[in-house]
Amino acid sequence: MPPHAVGVDLGGTNLKAALVDRDAGLVAQTRRPTEADRGPAHVMQRIAACVAEMMDAAPDDAVAGIGIGAPGAVSWDRSTVSKPPNFADWDTVNLRDGLQARLDTTLPVVVENDANVAALGSAYYGAGTTPESFIMVTLGTGVGGGIIYQNKIFRGSTGGAGEIGHMTIDHEGPYARSGVGGAIEAYLGQEFLTDHARDRLINFPESDVPALVDGDLSQLSPRVLHQAATEGDAFAQEMLAWAGHKLGCVLGAAVNLLDIRTIVVGGGVSAAGDYILAPARDVLPRFVVPGLRDNLQILQETLGNEASLLGAARLALEGDQAQVGTP
Repeated sequence: MPPHAVGVDLGGTNLKAALVDRDAGLVAQTRRPTEADRGPAHVMQRIAACVAEMMDAAPDDAVAGIGIGAPGAVSWDRSTVSKPPNFADWDTVNLRDGLQARLDTTLPVVVENDANVAALGSAYYGAGTTPESFIMVTLGTGVGGGIIYQNKIFRGSTGGAGEIGHMTIDHEGPYARSGVGGAIEAYLGQEFLTDHARDRLINFPESDVPALVDGDLSQLSPRVLHQAATEGDAFAQEMLAWAGHKLGCVLGAAVNLLDIRTIVVGGGVSAAGDYILAPARDVLPRFVVPGLRDNLQILQETLGNEASLLGAARLALEGDQAQVGTP
């Protein structure tokens, strides 16, 4: 079997693909806007173009398969995605068949939830290489979750386990795009967090955040908040601490449910590091029952978005036999 595979990270904002070597990791990458609002057929064509580019970059054009990390519920046979929360006009889409047809190939195409492949990438190459069980949370356009239990992805009864982003922390809270009221994604998803910060700015006239976007608050983002926080801006620090408190709350519920004490946090928003994670670590024990508080830890996945690409490709290389701890 060739030692290379193509990994795809299908995000609500950006589409990324990489050629991955089993041992060396990332070899080449490409990215483009997802254009999710144009529907599944258009997005699949864009996926196919990215995959073809990465296949051309492989030695002798040889790859073992294609792995795709996608938001939403993924079927047990890892072929179909249903109702991804940040995509327009998606119901149930068979990404395996659609991609094979567009690439005119019989190469294996393996689809898995995006947070699950991020967890797999972390377990093989990143912060999750040591613990045999951990909870993965990805903070980006949405909030994803994955569970590694005894060195394997825990998928639940139909393949949809781990949707931490749609766990409710306040039944009267704002609605996430999934329609779940008070879900953590309705607080920490990139758009929701940015909107909340924009609304709160009126109470912080001394903040330097508007200057960082030349007064155009439509350009505000978690990245800008992080930049402002590192420059000492009290407003930005408070907003990120607010997000960290919410994160610690939902993670406490996850620990109570699963009895898994290690949490790995990745995704683009996690680049804010301790501005979010320190408050989360501080409040986490308050939301965990006393008997489960020993050895709690929250780790930052420093691979960033590369974790999803690595995990998706590794799943393509290993298939159903993918088991971390035995690279």
